[in-house]
Amino acid sequence: MDIGTLIEEVIEREGGYSHHPADRGGPTNWGITQGVARENGYAGDMRTMPRAVAESIYRRLYWERPGYAFAAEIAPDVAAELFDTAVNMGPAAATGFLQRALNALNRNQKDYPDLTVDRRIGAKTLAALGAFMALRGRGGERVLLKAVEALQGERYIALAESRPANEAFLYGWLANRIG
Repeated sequence: MDIGTLIEEVIEREGGYSHHPADRGGPTNWGITQGVARENGYAGDMRTMPRAVAESIYRRLYWERPGYAFAAEIAPDVAAELFDTAVNMGPAAATGFLQRALNALNRNQKDYPDLTVDRRIGAKTLAALGAFMALRGRGGERVLLKAVEALQGERYIALAESRPANEAFLYGWLANRIG
């Protein structure tokens, strides 16, 4: 699991500068919104934000801070998806999807206890992920990945249904973020 490669893939998918009228994030470069850039110390014009600034933000906010590096030691493909989902929806949403999926897949707590869906990676979430992987292996990781992506896809559709302007993004979200 190489976070540098994941960041490269996200930046390639997100592209350079954009300022779509339907995007609530406003001016965006390398996939980083102006608000996130400002919160992380970048005060310049978004059109000229250095790629290195985006890379640093991705690494810190969407990999290290939510604890996905720890998850990657257990389930690297799931951790990669959590990173990508966090970039697009926020780490709390991504982690919540993981916790919900783990709860639904624990066979009524026969395999490990239910998690509180607190939307944070902690010792209990990592223990549940470890127990799931020990029981199900890499094939189980693919199933868990599908469950997380199903929850993500449902949220994208709900976003489009609740705000018609989001329909401008739905096709791309589903094409580039799911599966």
